[in-house]
Amino acid sequence: MLLLSNSLVSPGFGTIFWSVLIFISFLLILSKFAWKPILSAVKARDEMIKSSLESAERAREDMLKLQSDNEAILRKAREERENILKDARDIRDKLISEAKGKASEEAEKLIEKARLGIETEKRKALSEIHEQVATLSVDIASKLLGQQLKQTGEQEKLIDNYLKEIDFNKN
Repeated sequence: MLLLSNSLVSPGFGTIFWSVLIFISFLLILSKFAWKPILSAVKARDEMIKSSLESAERAREDMLKLQSDNEAILRKAREERENILKDARDIRDKLISEAKGKASEEAEKLIEKARLGIETEKRKALSEIHEQVATLSVDIASKLLGQQLKQTGEQEKLIDNYLKEIDFNKN
């Protein structure tokens, strides 16, 4: 019972009245001076957080777009590199084939030139052989027959007849 008689446990009407009045005045003062700045600060912070989240989302989307653009650029650069390498290989192969063709042509020209030189030398040699054979034939014939042919024109006709009969092209 001691508690029931205590004024703190059962306050009087005046204490309640003044407590309520002070509380209401405190609420009015807070609502006038504190609630508006606090609510506007909370609202500003909320908007800042929302704008930061939106900015972060836009930045993420931009990064994804840049990443896909970079991949496309890299892909295109690889394709261009492959095309350049392919063109370089084609040019190299073309130059090699042209060089081989020119070398073959030069070799053919040299071979043909050598053939012509050999043919010319062969004709010269055969011509010299004809002359030597003719001279030797006349010398041998004159010694064997014991007579000399008196006319030069007859000697040449005789030599030509003998040479026509001999086939020098067998070798």
